[in-house]
Amino acid sequence: MKQMTLAAGMGFEKHMRPTRKAEFLSRMEALMPWPHFCALIEPFYPKVGKGRPPVGLERMLRMYCIANWFNLADEACEDALYDVPAFREFCRIDLGRERVPDATTLLNFRHLLEQHNLGAALFEKVGELLLANGMKLSGGTIVDATLIAAPPSTKNQDKARDPEMHQTKKGNQWHFGMKLHIGADSKSGLIHSASVTAANVHDSHEVPNLLHGQETRLYGDSAYRGKAQRERLKELAPKARDFTNKRAYKNKPLSEADKATNRRKSSVRAKIEHPFLIIKRLWGFAKVRYRGLAKNANRAFAMLAMVNLVKWGKPLTAEVRPA
Repeated sequence: MKQMTLAAGMGFEKHMRPTRKAEFLSRMEALMPWPHFCALIEPFYPKVGKGRPPVGLERMLRMYCIANWFNLADEACEDALYDVPAFREFCRIDLGRERVPDATTLLNFRHLLEQHNLGAALFEKVGELLLANGMKLSGGTIVDATLIAAPPSTKNQDKARDPEMHQTKKGNQWHFGMKLHIGADSKSGLIHSASVTAANVHDSHEVPNLLHGQETRLYGDSAYRGKAQRERLKELAPKARDFTNKRAYKNKPLSEADKATNRRKSSVRAKIEHPFLIIKRLWGFAKVRYRGLAKNANRAFAMLAMVNLVKWGKPLTAEVRPA
């Protein structure tokens, strides 16, 4: 009969190697601007009073990040911190001295971020830090949107679908949920603007929220093309040329030259797919977790901030200069 050694589970294992989770967390540890994020949240965070002292702000922020990166509900995140040593190390928790913050504490922290729109604030702060650290916006902006699904069933506790989510048809299929719209730099692929709407809002309606105003080129698929869109573009970014894909019609198919031009434009637009890949495929935000647009928008903005950190790929060392 094979026996376990006393070393097992005590930190003396001989044949350990870094797991993919541990390697990812090590990378994010270096990329996350913890002092800047904590400074944004601190004014709203509970202060030490007569009752039980609150859990440290940075620890809760780290736990919140793990919940987002690994798509964990509050209870599942608490359990995972007990199960996974790499998670505890990232959150700087020593079970020999302290407990893992419980699911209710994480829930309250998430509600605090939602209440004060701090997901959007984190996204804006990362944008400021990127500019301070050498990011330069080119003249091109790519716009696109992706669907985030919501439960369409009424077989739930409230016997109703989320009234803030709506359905839309894409191709021959109907989808129910919300849309995440983003504007990204055509050279770097970094996201500079974003918005969240119900799924039935047309992609082109959100263009005013996705431009920085200094564009010389606008890239998008055929959903963003049209006379009304061109007129709006002149108002929002007077120097911008319309580089959206040309649309084919039944009585007017695209010429070979048009198809070749569309392919060149699409090669630029492909850069905007990477953020959606990270958020939906790697981090699991293909479906909403909460009811209502505001809660899910807060999560989306926080995740976009982290996507930009991943795409930038190096620590943000320079400080933002005062205006």
